[in-house]
Amino acid sequence: MIARNPIPKFTKRDSFEALVSAIIYQQLSGKAAGTILKRFLELYPNTKHPTPAQVAKTADAKMRTAGVSGQKAKYLRDLAEKFLDGIIEPKKFGKMSDEEIREHLIAVKGIGRWTADMFLMFTLHRPDVLPTGDLGIAKGIARVFGLKKLPNPAQMERIATSWRPYATVASWYLWRAVDGEGEDQQW
Repeated sequence: MIARNPIPKFTKRDSFEALVSAIIYQQLSGKAAGTILKRFLELYPNTKHPTPAQVAKTADAKMRTAGVSGQKAKYLRDLAEKFLDGIIEPKKFGKMSDEEIREHLIAVKGIGRWTADMFLMFTLHRPDVLPTGDLGIAKGIARVFGLKKLPNPAQMERIATSWRPYATVASWYLWRAVDGEGEDQQW
């Protein structure tokens, strides 16, 4: 499997931009979320991506015109306020452990452990993240290890012991085992 799939391509993203996208994409199909994100970004025509200050000043009604639900508008505003208040300080992420970053991000309404794990993997490129709350990872472990039932988080952690400190790359290959090999995916 590893020999048939290219090494994942990691791309740099701004922390605020990545978290805005993560909130908008939650519980939506990729196509629908992509459309809403595009419309949301169009609310800020003079910039590639809005700043926390711009999002904090945007009325819920205006966000809803882009297709952002009322609940997600509250989440986006809370995210923006936590960036503005200094509760979330991306400049400090380099000195923080994965768990410290998770704790900071989970303080934002609408961000849970799964979103924090995806942020650690895809935005900060942390090498040793195993998102045990991800169904695709559980399915991948079951497939690769021939399990009859999906593993629980504790079982997933035990199985992943030998992958440390590279659980992020192992996770990528587990998703590939479920989603299909050879498809070009960028992180």
